[in-house]
Amino acid sequence: MKKDNVYGSFGILTKDEMLEVKKDFKKLKIGIPKEISFQENRISLTPDAVSLLVHNGHNVLIESNAGKGSNFSDVEYSEAGAEIVYTKEEVYESDVIVKIEPPTNLELKLLKKDQQLISAIQLETREKKYFKSLLEKNVTSLAIEHIRDDEEKLPLLRSMSEIAGTSALLIASEYLSNINMGKGLILGGITGVSPTDVVIIGAGTVGEYACKTAIGLGANVRVFDTSLSRLKRLEDISNRNISTSIILPKSLKKALRRADVVVGALRSGDGKTPCVVSEEMIKNMKEGSVIIDVSIDSGGCFETSEVTSHKNPVFTKHGVIHYCVPNIASRVARTSSFAICNVISPLLIKMGEEGGINNLIKTDEGIRSSIYTFKNMMTNKTLSKMFNFPYKDLDLIITAL
Repeated sequence: MKKDNVYGSFGILTKDEMLEVKKDFKKLKIGIPKEISFQENRISLTPDAVSLLVHNGHNVLIESNAGKGSNFSDVEYSEAGAEIVYTKEEVYESDVIVKIEPPTNLELKLLKKDQQLISAIQLETREKKYFKSLLEKNVTSLAIEHIRDDEEKLPLLRSMSEIAGTSALLIASEYLSNINMGKGLILGGITGVSPTDVVIIGAGTVGEYACKTAIGLGANVRVFDTSLSRLKRLEDISNRNISTSIILPKSLKKALRRADVVVGALRSGDGKTPCVVSEEMIKNMKEGSVIIDVSIDSGGCFETSEVTSHKNPVFTKHGVIHYCVPNIASRVARTSSFAICNVISPLLIKMGEEGGINNLIKTDEGIRSSIYTFKNMMTNKTLSKMFNFPYKDLDLIITAL
């Protein structure tokens, strides 16, 4: 097979001229519908990725204006080799449906028997009827946020957390400025002027990138978490340019009184984020200080938090500005789309090379861990218990394939 290189926006792509085809190769018909979920501006595949897939022998159908929220035009997708279609019904005739958000009730009705669905699962918002519909249609479903890489990490969640952590400080900077009726502070510090004080609650990936951004801007940074090991890791990578503390009400309350910016970045695990900042603590904060509750996707870690939107992102309570918008990554949809594409496009290429989803899950444990329905069987133990579905072990299923 002759190969050359295509220089794309997310790196150097291998472009395969289909002069010969791998023995097990399966040509995929990939459908990309326009996202219709609230505040979702991202798209799962960029034009560069579509070009790569087409040059590897696959067909890509994309709904008109699907890339508009990320500032990708139909012309760009058409020039990359995609077929532009104008109804969801046409997109859902594809073998593989690739989305960001889980299908809506309308889209569930459009799914065909024996299709493959690649999307987020967003477990906290799913109901039993959602999974029942997938099982009745023999849909093999793959949750992109549960795909694991060679190091057993979750690359999609890592990328979105990096974006959210960096964005949180940039957003806070906007609301500290006079332009948005803030106190008129610069986020960081300059010679001869005391720097702003930033408190970060949570030392995971979101907290890490919020911390790096704050340090880079010159702010005083204090990080709280429940884990000493996570705090130690953050101290090491920041060259000890931060203060750290275990979450204790007294010390947290003291830090919040001094803070100009507070970022809520606690991880929720499989449940709701613990609320560690009481309303009384908020009342004692400085007037005009800013809260960015990144954890709002899982309930939020401030007692005063209320879900807001990208159109109306903030409210003020007890003199403190609250930014509580879920899905912060969608605010920078183009960057986020490139990051998502870096996970999904290699998956689709490998699926074709291996001869389809069945062969792929036999050979790739990282992909296998993300499958939650296989044909008419529930293969995720957590979902099985939550919604009372019979559980089938995917490792045993694939031995019979």
